[in-house]
Amino acid sequence: MTTPRMLDAEAIATLRDVSTATLTTVLLKKGLRNVWLRGTRPLAPGQPRLVGPAFTLRFVPAREDLATPESWASPVSTRAAIEAMPPGCIAVVDAMGVADAGIFGDILCARMRKRGVAGLVTDGVVRDVAGVFGTGLPVWCAGVAAPPSVAGLTFVGWQQPIACGGVAVFPDDVVVVDQDGAVLIPAALLGEVLAHAPEQERFEAWIMTEIEAGVPLPGLYPPDAPTRARYEASRKA
Repeated sequence: MTTPRMLDAEAIATLRDVSTATLTTVLLKKGLRNVWLRGTRPLAPGQPRLVGPAFTLRFVPAREDLATPESWASPVSTRAAIEAMPPGCIAVVDAMGVADAGIFGDILCARMRKRGVAGLVTDGVVRDVAGVFGTGLPVWCAGVAAPPSVAGLTFVGWQQPIACGGVAVFPDDVVVVDQDGAVLIPAALLGEVLAHAPEQERFEAWIMTEIEAGVPLPGLYPPDAPTRARYEASRKA
């Protein structure tokens, strides 16, 4: 299990101004097509865009001798994992898309909120949803279910490589979540994304002003040479 790493404030501030849609475009230009975590929808409307290093947790299919209520007191448990989460991290949980066993409920989410965890992202579901709303912890998941995790899953560890929503997630990769879901930025590519994503966001904002002005799409998006020249001139102005 790796030691959690912090993400600097400048990187967080930069990425908070970049949509997940823009990030997928920037990463596509770098050759990465599989970075959007399927099934990670905002649990509540209006949740803020969040940025943080991934703190990974992993479940496997339930096995009757291991997936028991007694396992919640084990040294390898979701409870122990939560106590290892640093402030500002985003918990990313591989629940294999299981939709009938809630991995976390209000008590665990309340403890995560108390520890300063930024949010929870999972391809699984949560339980005690009214209580989860009450904790104020932002959650992106595939839905809700009343049964506990051990009804369908066995927890096996944290801060290991996982698969969440069909995407490979390694500890300390960067996760950005907004109303479109969750996007993963590989840690090794963070510098390049920080260098290019804000410009992509500025360019697309300018494109929107052109659309509002009645400019037709051909030659505008994607831009041809004259459009690119007009954009550069607008930046200088």
